[in-house]
Amino acid sequence: MSELKKKIEEFSEIAKTLPDNLQVICFELLLRNHLEGSRSPREKPKPAPDPENGPIPKFLETVTPDAAGRKQEDLKIMDLHLKAKKFLDKYALSIEQLNNLFFREGGELKPLYEDLKTTKMSESQIRVTLLLALRNAITHGEFQTDVEAVRAECAQRKCYDTTNFGANYNNNKSYFDFDKFGKETTSVRLSEAGRKKLAELIKEMQ
Repeated sequence: MSELKKKIEEFSEIAKTLPDNLQVICFELLLRNHLEGSRSPREKPKPAPDPENGPIPKFLETVTPDAAGRKQEDLKIMDLHLKAKKFLDKYALSIEQLNNLFFREGGELKPLYEDLKTTKMSESQIRVTLLLALRNAITHGEFQTDVEAVRAECAQRKCYDTTNFGANYNNNKSYFDFDKFGKETTSVRLSEAGRKKLAELIKEMQ
């Protein structure tokens, strides 16, 4: 209390140097700033977000709990593997465009898109492959994916053409680093032409 008393006297002397009509305001401001500055961080009130009366804080815009309580988060540039960052730079793509396609949940990258923007089964298969390769590159840096993962997602999306699955790859082999797709092929990696096709697909799906 003795320290506070000294501060009050100090603030009073400062206020007296100002015109009469400003002395009270000056004293109140000095005292208020002193009292607020002396609070510990735990004593400072934390304003609750009020979407109706003010903007939602930025961190709440990118973090949303799902039904299980897990956080759904946007990707940040620091989350990307260096090779994925170089891919964005090379093809003039942004992190916002990736966030229109994917989100993070419990450390796992998941798709936001439902529509592959095509009705052709062969084109759907290639697009599934490109997007799965992108997901792997974001996390691990390699633009490749397992063939079984492609089969599974194509089946889920009802675009799995069992008869022409291998032929669809061979008809588009310029997008991949293999001479010929066969039964022994367990994974596919994008060629430079495939990465260019992927960049075009990302822009198309915005």
